[in-house]
Amino acid sequence: MKKLAMIGCGGIGTYHLEHFLKYDDVELAGFCDLIPERAASFARQTGGKAFTSFMEMYDDIQPDMVFICVPPTAHGEMELEAIRRGIHLFVEKPVSLDLDLARKIRDAAEAAGIITASGFQCRYSNLVEPTCRFIDAHEIVFVECARIGGIPETPWWIKRSTSGGQIVEQTIHQFDLIRYMFGEPDTVFTMGTRGFVTGVEGYDTEDLTVTSVRFKSGALASISTGCYASDGAAFDSKITFGARDAHLDHYILSKAVIYGEKPVEEPVDESGLVIRGDGSLRRPDENQARQILEEGDAGYLCDRTFVEAVLSGDASAIRSPYADAVRTLAFTLACNKSMDSGLPVNVEA
Repeated sequence: MKKLAMIGCGGIGTYHLEHFLKYDDVELAGFCDLIPERAASFARQTGGKAFTSFMEMYDDIQPDMVFICVPPTAHGEMELEAIRRGIHLFVEKPVSLDLDLARKIRDAAEAAGIITASGFQCRYSNLVEPTCRFIDAHEIVFVECARIGGIPETPWWIKRSTSGGQIVEQTIHQFDLIRYMFGEPDTVFTMGTRGFVTGVEGYDTEDLTVTSVRFKSGALASISTGCYASDGAAFDSKITFGARDAHLDHYILSKAVIYGEKPVEEPVDESGLVIRGDGSLRRPDENQARQILEEGDAGYLCDRTFVEAVLSGDASAIRSPYADAVRTLAFTLACNKSMDSGLPVNVEA
C-alpha cells in the first residue's frame, strides 16, 4: 500500500485530512508540523506518526507522496528534498512567492519524472465544463471578476511580505480559473489602495486592488479583490464572461448563470416619440436565465485525482499540475510588480 504524508497540519491541512479519512487504499503514514500538538492530532486521527522535522519524516516514513500545506514563504527545500527522494508532490497554492524558486522546483520535478499537483480545486468543479462550452461558443470580449471579503484569521496573511497579499494568496483561485477556462494573459496593470481597513495590528497589505488585463486574444478583463468587507452584502463576488449577445456569471463552487441577450424594445418617451440610437440594450429577465448548480465536492476530486495518479502512475487526469500552477503564480506576481512600480507589466510565460 502506498504511503501518504503531509507537511503542515493547520487549516488547509485539516481540509485535506477530511478527504484522506475517506480513503481505504493508501496508508496515512506521517504528519509534520512545527507545532507538535497539530501533528499529534492528525496522527491520532489516522494512526500515523507525528513529526516536527520533514527530513526526519522522510527518513522514517519513506512516503510515496506528500501533501505540502505550508505558508507561502516556507516552500523550497521540502519540495526539492522530496524530488531527490522520488516522492510525488501535491503543493498548496500559492506554490511560492519566489518565481525563480518555483521554476527550479518545476524543472527538478519534471526532470525526475515526479507526479505533481497543486491546490486549485476549483478546476474540478462541475461548473467548469459548461463555462468552457459557453466560452467556446461565444467570442468573449470582456471578463469582469470580483472577490470581496474580509481578513482571514491567519497571522502571516495580513503581511504582504509573507502572504503575497490577497491577489497572490486568495484571489489566485480566480486568476487561475480565468487562465484555465479562457486563456493566457499578456499584460497587467494593477492599482491598490489602503486606509479602509483599520484596527488590525500588523496589517500592511492592500485593502482593495483593481487589475486591468489584456489577454493574448485581445480581450480585456477587470479583476478586483478586497478584504475590507464586514458582511457578505458588501459585493457580489463572481466572474463574468461577456460576449456580444450573451454573458455567463460564474460563482466559484456555487453556480453558473447563463443569460442570452434579447433585442430591446424601442423605448418611448412621455410624448410618444421613439428614442433611438443610444446603443442601449435591455438586460434579460433573470427568469430567462439558465442556472447550473455546483454538485459534489471539487476539493475531494482534486485530492483524489492526485492520489489515484500516484497509485496508477498515470497523471493525465490531473487538471492542476505544478508546472501550470507556476504560470498562475507568474500572473499574480506580475500584478504585485505593476502595483509597486505603477507601470503595466508583461506576464512572464
